Amino acid sequence: MAITLTPGTWSLDAAHSEIGLTVRHAGISKVRAVFQEATGTLEVAQEGTFEVDAHVRAESFNSKNEDRDAHVRGEDFLNAEQYPELTFVTKGIRPAGDTFDMTGDLTIRGVSREVTFEVEFGGQAVDPFGATRAGFSASAVISRNDFGLNWNAALEAGGVLVGDKVTLDIEVAFVHQG
Repeated sequence: MAITLTPGTWSLDAAHSEIGLTVRHAGISKVRAVFQEATGTLEVAQEGTFEVDAHVRAESFNSKNEDRDAHVRGEDFLNAEQYPELTFVTKGIRPAGDTFDMTGDLTIRGVSREVTFEVEFGGQAVDPFGATRAGFSASAVISRNDFGLNWNAALEAGGVLVGDKVTLDIEVAFVHQG
């Protein structure tokens, strides 16, 4: 897939972006959450290559349940006090049909692992206020245990309270800065 973006620096438009996740709960349902605070840049070179550097505030985790949010932000999971950010820095991209794969280092709780996101390019457009914007949708499945997020509780009927697989779903908009 060819991605045509204006070269230069692009900034994440947090007001028009969402960094979300889904994880299995109690073996029977899924819990969804978002991180409400993120920053990032997209650097596009003349030859069309690009690099992403994204930072997400761990303290901004929100699943719409205050007790769960406090637990996830605490020492059992994100340990937001000691590790205030989750980060992602690209290492490369490659076409994959109508989408592309973006590989990079994802760091959670001080542990970095290489992760590949499947990314869909939504396009580039100029908004009514003259800002040039680009949109992307990205998804990846990670193992939370790979990042040291090992807390769990056994269920009476068997299994565990929190699933290992976490699906990251990201909808982002970037604004061209020049």
